[in-house]
Amino acid sequence: MTSRRLPQGLIQVYTGDGKGKTTCALGLALRAVGQGLKSYMVQFLKGRDTGEARAAGRLAPDLTLRSFGRPVLVNLKDPAPEDLALAREALDLAREVIRKGEHDLVILDEINVALAYGLVPLKEALEMLKTRPGWVEVVLTGRQAPPELIDAADLVTEMRPLKHYYEAGVPARRGIEW
Repeated sequence: MTSRRLPQGLIQVYTGDGKGKTTCALGLALRAVGQGLKSYMVQFLKGRDTGEARAAGRLAPDLTLRSFGRPVLVNLKDPAPEDLALAREALDLAREVIRKGEHDLVILDEINVALAYGLVPLKEALEMLKTRPGWVEVVLTGRQAPPELIDAADLVTEMRPLKHYYEAGVPARRGIEW
């Protein structure tokens, strides 16, 4: 637990089809750590080795990152039982981290997608946000944020693509996209 506390923790949602939602949340975590706050990121539907996971290890114990996913893409329309179990495990950990209030910033990366496709129950996520300690800031990322989540949020940013090099054939690059 940090000696400083946010006077008021808010709920932020980063959504939309544009690139940068996770990157934006990580920038916020970096800023929080720089100001002596503790951050925790729970990644839903992500299981591969990423640059953010490696960087979080360098910033531990001030930044903790836990990923729950397989190193393959999830079939969102027909998720495997293992994917459902990992999403449940991620939600349970998120609830516990938020409830304890030991971290000032909690990022739930890609939870919006898990919510939109029913991998985790929206009702449980909304209750978790409603009952969080007052100083805990929560950021929820991912495409297709449900309208109920947008209504519950204090800040909503929609990332919208105007141009993307992927359309010109540039593949995902180590250190930039992963």
